Amino acid sequence: MTRNRVDVLATAYRYFLAVSEAGSMRAASRDLNIASSAVNRQILLLEDAIGMRLFERTGRRLILTETGHLLLRHVQETAFGHGEVMSAIDALRGIRSGRVRISVVESISTALLPGIVAGFRECYPDIHITMTVTGSEGVADMVLERQSDVGLTFKAAQSRGLEVIYRASLRIGAVVHCHHPLAERNQVSLAECFEHSVAYPARSLSIRPLLDEALQAGGIRRPAAMEANSLRVMSALARNGNCVAFQTMVGIERDLADGTLIFIPVNDKALVSNEFQLVRRSGREISPATGAFIEYATPCLREALPK
Repeated sequence: MTRNRVDVLATAYRYFLAVSEAGSMRAASRDLNIASSAVNRQILLLEDAIGMRLFERTGRRLILTETGHLLLRHVQETAFGHGEVMSAIDALRGIRSGRVRISVVESISTALLPGIVAGFRECYPDIHITMTVTGSEGVADMVLERQSDVGLTFKAAQSRGLEVIYRASLRIGAVVHCHHPLAERNQVSLAECFEHSVAYPARSLSIRPLLDEALQAGGIRRPAAMEANSLRVMSALARNGNCVAFQTMVGIERDLADGTLIFIPVNDKALVSNEFQLVRRSGREISPATGAFIEYATPCLREALPK
């Protein structure tokens, strides 16, 4: 129902209540300080909308019909709640426009975030969305420096001044082509992975220190290997050859679905999961548009991220 429609009904009900209490159009028009013809027109419109008479006209007096009595009880019961309803409507109107600035790591930007944004814009088509893809540290910096309103990243909670709205622990695995020698394995160790060609994450990626610590704990020497600061590049290397890449299942959803790439959990106990986080700047009041995005995105993330 549009705001104009709500206002029309509110006016008609107010006039109906006045006529019911005053007993005549003329008396109600004096109470309302409105022309009698305007009051009569609103009552006729209300009767037309309901499809039944609300008053019996007896001389100069108007007597409520059975339908009129029923409507009067309803209007009296809801009149006090009208202000609250209109406040709620105004709040909804406040998030019909505005902007949301999102900083996001690459893996989240490939499939997960576009789907969330598409669904959000169906609900709020007039909210302007800007998305910036950067590294995990870059996401944290943009949120802290107020260059973005929310961030989708990994391990950002280590940065002071950030509030974690939602978090999910995502397992790290070896990613290989479906015809790779490791493809049939249910799980694999880091040592076994390094028996093959490896595309290793650069230091700017959040997964790198987790892998470094696990290799050190296991006494595993990492031979010279390819390095890249892009999970998309590493998954492409795995897709096009005998290379092993390391990442979570996020960002390669389509390849996993069509069977091109295989995700194999790494069973080294020293390799901890990577923590995805939806973050905002602590202590900062958020706009209605940002609040709406957070409210929409959180259950989407909870449903979509691998358990």
